[in-house]
Amino acid sequence: MVTGQHREMLDQVLEVFQIRPVADLNIMEREQSLTHVTCAALSGLERVLARLRPDAVLVQGDTTTTFAAALAAFYQRIPVGHVEAGLRSGRLDNPYPEELNRRLTAVVSHWHFAPTARARQSLVAEGVPEERVWVTGNTVIDALQEVASRCRFEPRGELAALWERGLRWLLVTAHRRESWGEPHRRVFRALRELVRRFADVGVVVSVHPNPAVRRVAQEELAGTPRCVLMEPPDYVEFVGLLQACYLVLTDSGGIQEEAPALGRPVLVLREVTERPEGVEAGCARLVGTDTERIVEEASRLLQDPQAYQAMARARNPYGDGLAARRIEQVLRQHFGLAVREPVHPPTFGG
Repeated sequence: MVTGQHREMLDQVLEVFQIRPVADLNIMEREQSLTHVTCAALSGLERVLARLRPDAVLVQGDTTTTFAAALAAFYQRIPVGHVEAGLRSGRLDNPYPEELNRRLTAVVSHWHFAPTARARQSLVAEGVPEERVWVTGNTVIDALQEVASRCRFEPRGELAALWERGLRWLLVTAHRRESWGEPHRRVFRALRELVRRFADVGVVVSVHPNPAVRRVAQEELAGTPRCVLMEPPDYVEFVGLLQACYLVLTDSGGIQEEAPALGRPVLVLREVTERPEGVEAGCARLVGTDTERIVEEASRLLQDPQAYQAMARARNPYGDGLAARRIEQVLRQHFGLAVREPVHPPTFGG
C-alpha cells in the first residue's frame, strides 16, 4: 500500500517496477505541510490496516509516511519492520524532519533491517536489542542494479543537443528543507561559476517540483550557458543519467548510495549526513552549501584525474544487491516458513 505523499515520483516508480498497490491513500496536496501529511497518512492507514489485518508491516526509509505507517501499525498491534534502519546524523534538525522520523520509527519497530554495520551499531547504542537488528545492505542498491542492467540513457530536448558536444556533465539534485532559500541560492551560484570556469563542463539539474526549490533554481540558473533545468526524470532515465554523468552534486540521501555504486564521485550538498560510510570510504565528500567550497571541491575533481579516480574507484559500502532477499529470509524464519534460497551474510563495508 502507498500513501501518495509524493505523487509524481511515486507513480513513475510504480510503473517502472510494475507494482500495483492494494491501497493508495492519495494524500498529496499542493505545498502540503508536514502536519497534513502526518495526519492524513495516519488516519488513512488506520482504515486500511483494519481492513487488511496484515501479519506485519514493512516501512522503508525516513519519510513522514514511514513514521506514520509505523505508528498506525503499532496502534493496531501489528509488528513493524523498518527497512533502512539505523541511519543517523546526530542532529534532529538536519536532515529535517527525516532524522526524527527515523528515530521515532525505531521505537515502535520489531525488526530493524540496517543497511550497514555502522547503522546497526547506532541502533544498539540506542537500546535496540542486538538480536532484533540485521545488517542486510540497502534495497536501494537492489533496485539500482536491476534497472542499471537494462537501461540506456537517451538525452531528450535541450539536453540532447548539448550532449552531442561531449561535455563532462555534472548531475545536480537539491531539495532539502533545511537548504530552502539562501543555501540553495549559494549552490546554484556555484554551478554558474563552474560552467564559467570550465568550457568543457555542462550542468544538468533535476529540479524538484516543490515551488520553494523550483523558483530559486529558475531565478539563479535560467539562461546560463550549458546548464539544463529538467523536470525530474523517471527512475530509469535518472539511472541512465547517473551512468552517463561525470560527477554528482546532491543533498539527497539515496543518491549518496546510488552514485558510488555506479562509480560516480559524490559531492554532498549538506553539512552533516546520516550516511557517513560513503565519506569514510572515500566515494563521497561533504561540501555543504557554501559557494566557494563547492566550486573548490568540484574544480579539484575536474582538474585532478588522480583525485577523481580515487573517489570513483572507492568501494561502495551500501550493499550488494541482496538486501531484499536477506529481509525475506528473516521474515520467513520468524513466521515459520521455508527459506527458499539461503543468502550469505553481507561482506561489503560500513
